[in-house]
Amino acid sequence: MKIYVFDGSFYGILTAIFDSYFRKEYPIQLISKDNSSLNMFDEQIEVITDSDKAKRVWKGIQNKISKTHQKHFYDSLLSEKPEIFQHLLDYAHYIFDNPEGFDGNYGNEHVLALAQMSQKVHREKHRMEAFIRFQKSADGMFFAIIHPDYNVIPLLTRHFKNRYTDQSWVIYDEKRKYGIHYDLNSVHEITIHQIDAKTALTKSDEIFIDENENLYQQLWKDYFKSTNIIERKNTKLHIQHVPKRYWRYLTEKQV
Repeated sequence: MKIYVFDGSFYGILTAIFDSYFRKEYPIQLISKDNSSLNMFDEQIEVITDSDKAKRVWKGIQNKISKTHQKHFYDSLLSEKPEIFQHLLDYAHYIFDNPEGFDGNYGNEHVLALAQMSQKVHREKHRMEAFIRFQKSADGMFFAIIHPDYNVIPLLTRHFKNRYTDQSWVIYDEKRKYGIHYDLNSVHEITIHQIDAKTALTKSDEIFIDENENLYQQLWKDYFKSTNIIERKNTKLHIQHVPKRYWRYLTEKQV
């Protein structure tokens, strides 16, 4: 079996689908460069991402499946799970090789896999929207550093742009080394290469923090403490709703 290696991007996987049809090579194995574990006996074909090919494939998929399943397709890719890449490729072949309407067949393993993974990614997106806490820098910009399980940065833009329209902010994914910056007009993707993001954008470096930020954080902690009813404390239930891995984002959880 031939092995296609792509760059892990949305256009990359769509290009891989195009090439598999163009070359009449299927079934094939699809993996990303980051997860490549080939040996000398593997027949490897590098997929060169091509936006024109990708747009043709995506238009074809859109004509065959509903908006809901288009979202499943895109969100699943953001999981970055190696096994989902193969499901995406096989799903596309399943959809193209069958009449319209087969996208709702959850008896098919690829349809079901994408729906389940999309749900997990969407859940992580909602948690980020709920748990992200901004800090104010000395130059007036608000920033937050996150470390989500999945690559949900592309899904956060609309929520935070609509909610914080009157302030400049940055949300940075320290795991994937990129983020988004809202400049009061539009949202741009950013990367930080020259300096360590954790050093440049955290409260451990007082140079970058607004002088009143510590006061605001203490006021929030006091408010949280005053509204908490000790007699009704249910740690087990609390952790179910707010897992410990997200406590690092919450001001009220910082000692």
